[in-house]
This record gives sequence, C-alpha cells and structure tokens, in this order.
Amino acid sequence: MEKRKAKTMCYLRVSTEKQDTEKNKADVLQYANSRDFGQVQFVTETASGKKSWKDREISSIINDLGSNDRIIVPELSRLGRSTLEVLEILKVAKDKGIAVYSVKENLELNGDGMQAKIMSTMLSLFADLEREFISMRTKEGLKARKAAGVQLGRPKGPGKSKLDEHREEIISMLKTGVSKAHVARKYSCTVLNLRNWIEKNGLVEEVKPQ
Repeated sequence: MEKRKAKTMCYLRVSTEKQDTEKNKADVLQYANSRDFGQVQFVTETASGKKSWKDREISSIINDLGSNDRIIVPELSRLGRSTLEVLEILKVAKDKGIAVYSVKENLELNGDGMQAKIMSTMLSLFADLEREFISMRTKEGLKARKAAGVQLGRPKGPGKSKLDEHREEIISMLKTGVSKAHVARKYSCTVLNLRNWIEKNGLVEEVKPQ
C-alpha cells in the first residue's frame, strides 16, 4: 500500500492592524522549499483577541491533519494569544503526530525530536513570546481608547509620581490581564505603591481586566 504523502499547511493569523501577509507567505515558501516540503496550503485568518483557538481556523487545520503532516507559522506567537494557549495547541498537535515549524525562530517541533530543542530554548523563547503578547495587547488597548475619544498622554498639571507619564500604558496593560507585580517590576516600583497610585487617581474600576 502506497504511503500517504504528508500535507503541509501554513496558518497566518492577522489582527485588525495592517500586516504584510505577502512577505510572510514568501518567507514560509522559502522555508518550505529549503526542506523539500512540497506544496504548501495557506490559511489566513483575521482573528479577534477574545476568540479561543478552538473557535479559530487553527483548530480546523489540526482536525484536518494527521500523523506526519506539518503546520508552518511565520512565528510562534501567531498560533495563539497567550503562552498557555500556544503550549496547548502544540500539545494537541504533538499528540496527533503533527509537526509544527516556526520560520522566525527556526524551530522544529517534530515528534520525539522536539523535546531536547524545546528544553534548551523554552525559557528564553516563551519569555520573548509573553513580552510580545503584552506589547500587542497594550497597543490594541491604546488604539481602542483613542478610537473611543479618550485623551491619551500625560494628564495636565505636574505629576507627583513617576508612574504618571506611563498612565495610559499601565491602564491598558492591567485591563488586558497583566499582573500588578509585572507592571510594578516594569516601572521599578512596589506593588503597594502601584496600588496606592491606582486608588489615588481613581482608576480602580478602569483597570479591572476585561
């Protein structure tokens, strides 16, 4: 019986911001050709940040593929909106025997061979991923506030805290679920000082995660 030829699919997830998908496609094709993967089927999706991966096209791709098939992404952060979501997707793919390749990180998550490479790169890789997620959520939050007519930037009058000049970014980060401990470390203050600053500026309700 003739062995089934492995399928290769590329998942391109874009946000509402303008992104260069043609460059991503070119990079993926070059990557696939260098590994003799054959034909690549592209699936492009404009996905909401609030949508679970199980309700996105990546879920359909995983369901359609089987053992020895491949998924290529331009970069690993395109798979999901959080580190945990990316890890969940990778686990489901691994359990089905689907190899996942990331062009930017030059990463091959391929069956048993993935473990050694992940163990050596996991800490730095997922730290970078988490920073990317925070940056993306912050930009989207600021964009939404600007569209709603909220005045961005430093509030009028002399600031009494070093946090004042980062007001809008702090609000956006906290609203998207970034922990107060992380924000405090980022701006070199204590969690207590951050809490006091939030209360003093009447931001308790505004910074609640959505």
